[in-house]
Formats: sequence, C-alpha cells, structure tokens
Amino acid sequence: MSTVITPPPQILVPVLGSDAAFPVGRIFCVGRNYAAHAREMGHDPDREPPFFFAKWADAVVPTGSTIPYPAATRDLHHEIELVVAIGAGGTDIAAERALGHVWGYGVGLDMTRRDLQAEAKKLARPWTMAKSFDQSAPLSALRPAAEIGHPSAGAIWLKINGETRQSGDLADQIWPVPEIIAHLSRLVALRPGDLIMTGTPDGVGPVRPGDRLEGHVDGVGDLAVTYR
Repeated sequence: MSTVITPPPQILVPVLGSDAAFPVGRIFCVGRNYAAHAREMGHDPDREPPFFFAKWADAVVPTGSTIPYPAATRDLHHEIELVVAIGAGGTDIAAERALGHVWGYGVGLDMTRRDLQAEAKKLARPWTMAKSFDQSAPLSALRPAAEIGHPSAGAIWLKINGETRQSGDLADQIWPVPEIIAHLSRLVALRPGDLIMTGTPDGVGPVRPGDRLEGHVDGVGDLAVTYR
C-alpha cells in the first residue's frame, strides 16, 4: 500500500564502538525517582508510587550536538538520567525477569520547560508541552547490557561549563530498573525499541544559551551538548 505522504524517518541511536544502531520506538520517563529530587520538587518520596510521562521519539538528539534554545520558555532545566533500551517486549513482566528484557543502556537528558510545567501543574493540565518538545531528549550512544551488565550503583552527574550541578548515585533510585519495568509493563505492553528514562537526582536547574552540558553515568558513558 502506498502512503499519501513521505513516512517520517526512523529514529536511530548509535551503538558505541559499532556500526549498528538501535531503532527508537517510544520514550517513557519516570518522575521523581530519587528521594532528594522529589523533595526539591516539593513531594514526599515515601508516599508516592512511580508515575510516567512520555516524550516523542523524534525528541532524541545525539551527543555532540549544538542545540537551539527552545521556543516558548525562559526557564529551561536539565535533568540527567540513566536510559534503559528495551530489546524484548512484554506485558505484566515480573521484576525478577525484567532485566532479561533490557538490550542496553545510555545517558540521557530530560530537558524541561520548567515554566510551562509549573503553569500546567497550577492549572491541573497535562505536562506534554513542558516535556516533549523538539530536541528535548539528548542521548549518548548506547552500550549493550551483554557488554556492561546491568548498572544498579555508580555515580551519575551533570556539569555545566565545567561546574558540577547534579551529582548522585544509581543506588539512590527509589524504584530500581527491574521494578520500573515491572510497573510500566502493567500499564502498557512494552515493545522492542522502547526507551525508559529512569529519573534524575537532585540539583536540577536552569540552562542558558551558550551553556555546555556534560553528563556521565559510571559504567555506561558520557554525553555532551551545547545550547546556542
């Protein structure tokens, strides 16, 4: 069957040290998965189950990019995150089997138009335009779990212009990766190609034109982008 318009291109993320690429389907994001960040956003991490929001696949922008400062905001914020790449789909996945569905990992930024988010919260409206906008998901090359294992502890940090702004440890996650996958798979059928952004440590804050952002997750990799 022919199409009436040219189909959009498949979003591909490179695999580090390889000519291969990972095709991206959907991007799910976990909110408030580090206790200190939940508190800095005014919430009690001991009383809330995980919740999810989404970004479009074409929000992905590769590491090394120079990115235009986004429209419709004066308060763009950084959120550094471990990213999980799903290789095998499923529903109602048990936590003890969840890591068998993971293809690999990367380092990502959940860029947020914080002023739009604050206004949406105040009016009890969806966050979509605060979270899923053009080039709002900078992402490193991915590394296969078969090569690096499944990181559950290790440093995660973000620097802006060489100054550390966020610093945490994967071990501080309220919901570790297996539990995230188990919970999400009870809400939607996971598919190969899905990405899961697993939440950010505390220290989120503003990004200005001209800033260079460098992110890192121990054992996974590095990410760098510049805003203009």
